[in-house]
Amino acid sequence: MFDGFLISSTNTTLTMRAIKRALAALFHTLIVFMCALSYSATTQAQSATMSDDELRKRATSSVGTIPSSMPDSKADTPALITLGESLYFETALSVNRTQSCNSCHNILDGGQGVDNLKTSPGALGENGRRNAPTTWNAGFQFAQNWDAGASSLSDQAGRPILDKKEMAMPSEAEAVARLQPDYQEAFKRAFPDAAEPLTFENITKALAAFQRTLITQDRFDRFLNGDNNALTALEKKGFVQLQKNGCLSCHSGPLMGGQFVMKLGVVVPYPNTEDKGFAEVTGRKDHNFLFKVPMLRNVANTAPYFHDGDGKTLEEAVFLTGWHQFGKKLSDEEVESISAFLRSLNNEKRFTPSDKNNLNES
Repeated sequence: MFDGFLISSTNTTLTMRAIKRALAALFHTLIVFMCALSYSATTQAQSATMSDDELRKRATSSVGTIPSSMPDSKADTPALITLGESLYFETALSVNRTQSCNSCHNILDGGQGVDNLKTSPGALGENGRRNAPTTWNAGFQFAQNWDAGASSLSDQAGRPILDKKEMAMPSEAEAVARLQPDYQEAFKRAFPDAAEPLTFENITKALAAFQRTLITQDRFDRFLNGDNNALTALEKKGFVQLQKNGCLSCHSGPLMGGQFVMKLGVVVPYPNTEDKGFAEVTGRKDHNFLFKVPMLRNVANTAPYFHDGDGKTLEEAVFLTGWHQFGKKLSDEEVESISAFLRSLNNEKRFTPSDKNNLNES
């Protein structure tokens, strides 16, 4: 897994972390081409005869189950997580007290960490330019945001609060002032050793700690753990099709994505050429149209798709990915089986508020 990176505030010089990320993108672009060239029709015949044990062995080797805890979660205390939960739903962190993190990343009542809109309206009514990604499993990713511009959950957490198209708070100081005096004691409990517990940095740390508890559970992992009946025959066939078509070269690891950036439109250019993705972070033209590979875990619940939300349905997204990344027009049968498998990744876990009185959603 490649670590996050930082860009200098005074120039666009890449650090070693950024260089690693760029090399990862190049390496995996080559993998995509190799997989496309090595496409084998014999795998389709194998899928009809492959045993559950062999399928499980393949899936465990290329994907694996989702870990039970996220990186950096060992230091997260109950007080810190509880504070982060309250802040996640706190509308006082938006300029006109109308929005919280949950407004665009809904986790209440079975919400899957998204708003299912193409792009999301901010507190002042202006829509952002990119689709809101899910907060479920987000902390497992190597970086946050479609352009991989935030190196960690805490780095990302502060950005929407200050973004004019999102929660639009005028400054960090104003955000802190909004939480006084109501949150003073909660911050003291969460940061008992801090001389000044209630700071903007600690707001982002608490939000990150809470988000590290948002880990999905699904039928695919039940299959990997030995339950042969957790997947249907069509879903099992779909996994083989996903592997056969080279999709797992990018959608790798337990999240089936979220581990590096990749060019969108490797073979057939993606029609949206306005958003340059990773290049807008690094300032490099050779990084144009590189985006973080999205996670496939729980993907069926997070429509619409792609960074601009132009993929309306799961089936459309599957077909368009095959076309833009491999130059292949997937058959209706392939789209059906792959989509069926992806629905086996639907999150079966539900968020239960620790105290509904703390949820300040309007």
